[in-house]
Amino acid sequence: MAASDLFKTLLYTVNNLLQQHKYKSALAVVKGFRNGAVYGAKIRAPHALVMTFLFRSGSLREKFRAIAQATYTHSRNLACFVFTYKGLQALQQRLQGRPLQSHSFLAACVGGWLVFGENNNINSQINMYLLSRILFALSRLAVEKGFIPQPKKDPFPLFAALVWGIVLWLFEYHPHTLQPSLQSSMNYLYHDSNTWHDISDFLIYNKPKTK
Repeated sequence: MAASDLFKTLLYTVNNLLQQHKYKSALAVVKGFRNGAVYGAKIRAPHALVMTFLFRSGSLREKFRAIAQATYTHSRNLACFVFTYKGLQALQQRLQGRPLQSHSFLAACVGGWLVFGENNNINSQINMYLLSRILFALSRLAVEKGFIPQPKKDPFPLFAALVWGIVLWLFEYHPHTLQPSLQSSMNYLYHDSNTWHDISDFLIYNKPKTK
């Protein structure tokens, strides 16, 4: 059998397998792993590239190594979480015969503990990102369910004022409590702008070039 014929047969077999409904739950777990890996790499790589070249010192090789490591960690963790979450969700549904809201919560709790429970920079950023989103979502849900009355005026200006007031107070007087990447960003914005020597490090560069 020619190589092309073998490939066509293999491709037909795989496509036929993918159409089998009885394997859909298991295949969805596999594709979830794939999507987690791809999405994690797509959103971490550009972020790591910018942050590394803005704030990290070291050789070009060290910087690219740091970018690759951050991208790999984010991609791997997200892929493993999606795999765990969808797998446990499918298992619970199979055991109880129907989907329940608790399935999603419990599966995600286990996945979060196993995958994102390690306290490192990548997991910290992801968890804090999600925390801000769920606080917004829970506030909206509380209004929808009637637990909190609908605000008569848009509360967003007050929210923005409190967020910026608190974060700058923490930065100026308790900076060690903030995440290192946020400290670096705020140092660049608010403290580095207090120092210059001539026009070169006033407008062109942030700091004078070392000779």
